[in-house]
Amino acid sequence: MTQTASPTAGPAEQPDVRPWPALFALVLGFFMILVDLTIVTVATPTIIDKLHASVNQTLWVSSAYMLAYAVPVLIMGRLGDRFGSKRLYLIGLTVFTLASLWCGLAGGITMLIVARVVQGLGASMITPQTMAIITRTFPAAERGKAMAVWGATAGVAMVVGPILGGVLTTGLGWEWIFFVNIPVGVVGFYLAVRNVPSLSTNDHDFDWLGVALSGGGLFLLAFGIQQGHQEHWAGWIIAMIVGGVVILTAFVRWQAQNTKEPLVPLGLFRDRNFSVSTIAITVMGFVGVSMGYPLMLWAQAVLGYSATKAALLFFPMAVMSIILAKPVGGLTDRVHPRIIVGIGFLLSMIGMFSLTTQIKPHTSIWLVALFQVILGCGNAFIWAPTAATANRNLPLHQAGAGAGVYNATRQVGSVVGSAAIAVMMSSRLAHYLPGASAHGDAGAQKITDPHVAALFAKAMQQAFLLPASIYVIGLVAVLFYERPKHTGYGGTAAPVPAAAEN
Repeated sequence: MTQTASPTAGPAEQPDVRPWPALFALVLGFFMILVDLTIVTVATPTIIDKLHASVNQTLWVSSAYMLAYAVPVLIMGRLGDRFGSKRLYLIGLTVFTLASLWCGLAGGITMLIVARVVQGLGASMITPQTMAIITRTFPAAERGKAMAVWGATAGVAMVVGPILGGVLTTGLGWEWIFFVNIPVGVVGFYLAVRNVPSLSTNDHDFDWLGVALSGGGLFLLAFGIQQGHQEHWAGWIIAMIVGGVVILTAFVRWQAQNTKEPLVPLGLFRDRNFSVSTIAITVMGFVGVSMGYPLMLWAQAVLGYSATKAALLFFPMAVMSIILAKPVGGLTDRVHPRIIVGIGFLLSMIGMFSLTTQIKPHTSIWLVALFQVILGCGNAFIWAPTAATANRNLPLHQAGAGAGVYNATRQVGSVVGSAAIAVMMSSRLAHYLPGASAHGDAGAQKITDPHVAALFAKAMQQAFLLPASIYVIGLVAVLFYERPKHTGYGGTAAPVPAAAEN
């Protein structure tokens, strides 16, 4: 029988709950599914060679995962509230872990893409439960710190993924970028069973029309963009893109008209800080996924680096993100988000545009490392403060819905970023190397012809300008942050209901 949470429910009603052990158990699963967003990037050349696939086919290994992750993530938050966040988290972790085994055993590119879809579905069950459980188990005084840890985990995972992928691909084979999830999933399951509390549940009206419209529109848009260049922007491709935009517009209109329980409560966006945070995290989702492909293809095909050596290009960025995660997280309650996140986007933009100048046949590895350090510093100032600011002004009964929308927008950014970088790389390769096969020019082996290598490097350099430029959108957006109402700046939070996840 369903238990409905009372308006005053919260951590005080469950004194035996230990929120920090629960957080660390949840963060392990959350870290794993986010690592899988970027772990494939460094293995792309190897997968192209081993599975005899094209660049565009291999990019679908990531895009399929991101689409399956993004489309149902909103409804999964509702299902967690209805059937129990802990239960949905454990089911998602099980699906993700078994799908990881399937990915590693896939013998062809099509099978790998299908397995990644299932893996993405598992990830979509996990993410909204982590944020919702944090919101419901931590007292208000510690919630900001917990959300900073959650946000920092996302940032670190996005940069650790390529490094881990490089080490595993070179040392054990591309299959192990998926097999490594199995022991992590088992440990994560055990820790979640032991440390994550079973919370009360709520009844919900499920907006299935909203799910269909958002999923259909996003799929048509992403598929059309990613396949556009390869299909020479045929009429049916343009129709898919236009159809996707029309369906997503219909989705927004339906959310505004739905008087019961919309999938995306548009009232959330009345809070300026929440709206700005969704733009900022969409930019980070776009950049985090798209920047790795041209960088890794250039490092392996032009410089001749192994997968491990290429992945180590991300090492300085990862180190700075990890070192700065705790001190930056501590600033989120004391420094205006416009300042802290604005500095982050400015540093990231400087680092990315500077890094673009080094994507050429001969480069200075020390300059690459320096620019990655700047980029890592910038990212550290974005991830945790943005996550902490997103829900800070929202009443607690809207925090679950806010978490779902926030996570969904990050995933939409990743989906669009993957599709957009596929178009950029394909179009630039076609411009500089017309008639050359994507497989032959982007394999794991170094390009031996100096002229071809120079042209390939130029193509990747121009493609890399896309994610660098997207940082500008984030920088402009965060200038509109306002002073948060809830604690840290002299304000006092108004009493709010403490129970509902969504």
